Amino acid sequence: MPISIELHDTLTSIVGSDAVLTGAAGERFYTDVYRRLATPLAVVRPQSVEQLQELVRATAAQGVTLNLRGGGASYTDGYIADTEDQLLLDLSGMDRITEINELDGYVTVEAGVTWKALKETLDERGLRTPFWGPFSGMIATVGGSMSQNTISHGSGAHGISAQSVLGMDIVLADGTLLQTGSAAAGSGPFLRYFGPDLTGLFTGDCGALGIKARITLPLLRRRPAHRCASFAFPTLEAMHESMRLIALEGLEDTHFSLDSALSQGQIARQDNAGETFRIALSILNSSPSWWEGLKQLARAGLSARRIMGRSAYMTHYIVEGVDDHEVRSRLHRIRQLVERLGNEIPATAPSVVRGMPFAPFYNTLGPNGERWVPLHGILPHSAVPGFHRALKALFSERRDAMDRLGVWHGGMFATVGTSGFLYELALYWPDEITAYHREVVPADYLAQLPVYAGSPEAREYVHELKQALIELYVEHGAVNFQVGKAYPYRERLQGPAMDLVRAIKQHNDPQHRLAPGNLGLSRSQGE
Repeated sequence: MPISIELHDTLTSIVGSDAVLTGAAGERFYTDVYRRLATPLAVVRPQSVEQLQELVRATAAQGVTLNLRGGGASYTDGYIADTEDQLLLDLSGMDRITEINELDGYVTVEAGVTWKALKETLDERGLRTPFWGPFSGMIATVGGSMSQNTISHGSGAHGISAQSVLGMDIVLADGTLLQTGSAAAGSGPFLRYFGPDLTGLFTGDCGALGIKARITLPLLRRRPAHRCASFAFPTLEAMHESMRLIALEGLEDTHFSLDSALSQGQIARQDNAGETFRIALSILNSSPSWWEGLKQLARAGLSARRIMGRSAYMTHYIVEGVDDHEVRSRLHRIRQLVERLGNEIPATAPSVVRGMPFAPFYNTLGPNGERWVPLHGILPHSAVPGFHRALKALFSERRDAMDRLGVWHGGMFATVGTSGFLYELALYWPDEITAYHREVVPADYLAQLPVYAGSPEAREYVHELKQALIELYVEHGAVNFQVGKAYPYRERLQGPAMDLVRAIKQHNDPQHRLAPGNLGLSRSQGE
């Protein structure tokens, strides 16, 4: 569907012709990590909050719906157009760090600032934010993480992204700028709580309730000491119990866990000289000393492949402290909690992550160039064993079809606070790559991978499998981050709660123009 001359002229008058992309020029924006649904009228790239407001006002006058993109590292259809009469606003050009206030302890950024850029700027001052980004933070943006809810760096100590925000500047559907937290009272954005928590309302909304323009986060002094530890487990039950116990005591800053399938995939990616050198350098740079780094490299070279090959599940921890004594004490307690459940192994993986927290986007494809889509649920600890048994049964029933189509899976795990357990699945299948992959995966790495022909049958099977897995999560009481259009929200939210969401949507976006379909809210009725 071609864009009208009137609309095109309106958009270019606000942002300039170079920031309005149509047809092939916008191809890399039309697909998320997983798929493409429809081609939007255009991709529009505002460079300031003022341009964003003007765009929203102008498109409101013409009744045009808006999808909202941050760094593009999502996979739940949250920003991709599902009809051809929509615009896609790419906010990655709004990338200024507008204030670092060490005295009042906060930093304010525009929505398009990447976590990598923020970390590098704060590193120069010896500062950090509590949560400081997902593993995709090389291109993932602060605004995107607040819209989606994410975990990773800093989550062990400080929780998810939504727990590390003080206030936001939100552009509503008429272009009005709404402020939350203490800034809404005419003060600086130094505190989140002043009456009802308006800031929390816009976390995890996938852009459906308003467009994030600026975000203010708290500052912390970086802790100078750290060490890493890794453990192997024969069963998911043993791994889960160790993670639950460690979470209850709040001993670490960052953690992640992998099953053997994903761990083996990580090994496969390291089988080239350039990647091996980068990993070695990251371990050396992130170790407490060069001597400790060399010892870690020796241990990794001797036993990492052997241990990963025989271990069903592995957990990895990064522990921080004011000095090495504190770090060692925390690690000692972690080892005590794991003692009867698993065995310690060389801490290669967390050492790599510590030294290279935002790695290149290799993981958007499988280790042999397969297509990839993750999905997840956060379960109460009590529901994890039952879900795991049901999941194994589901995969067992589907084994023949999966083998025939070359579909395989792996698992990644984390605790969410003390009460939740993230059970994330990754599905892989042989298929042609998209413009998105050609844009984000390093070209030298991409050139080494096998090339697959398009496989509509495998693609359709994975989509059906994905839906079956989502239903299984729901059956076991899981909830989701990064809801987008993929996970049931409206269908699951109980009456009074959904009535409130509808009322807020109607107030903030009466034409239902923002992020249509996200949270299950339709364009016409908000439901």
